Amino acid sequence: MTKEETVDYHIRSAWLAIARMYNQQAARHNATMAEGFVLLNIDEEGTPATKIAPLMGLEPRSLTRLLKSMEERGAIYRKVDDTDKRSVRIFLTEEGKKARARSRDTVLRFNEAVREEVPQEKLYVFFDVIQNINKIIERNNIYEQTYS
Repeated sequence: MTKEETVDYHIRSAWLAIARMYNQQAARHNATMAEGFVLLNIDEEGTPATKIAPLMGLEPRSLTRLLKSMEERGAIYRKVDDTDKRSVRIFLTEEGKKARARSRDTVLRFNEAVREEVPQEKLYVFFDVIQNINKIIERNNIYEQTYS
């Protein structure tokens, strides 16, 4: 089997192209794709820092560095949760809200471009296949079977 015949090759290839496109867009505003995703995952009422890392598939240490950088640039601020003093919530500054709007527009433009080119029926099949792949990974715990 050649690499072009493997499922992961096509997923990885597409994701790398998407990531490159998002990073090019973000770079125009001195940002990164990861920062854009963080911005998109912060609610108006603030989001607990511990909820952001799992949404993005990041390790807590990586998220900490990312949040610190975003805070230094004035996109976010941290505040101790009013009800649970052990928890820190992340909020967007006005600049962060503008940056989130740009990130959202970029994601929406990409999705519109895909939807203009790919018929809805094919997208349904694609979503179904991706969901099945995720279920297979979860059900079979492929990583532990492969590398243990």
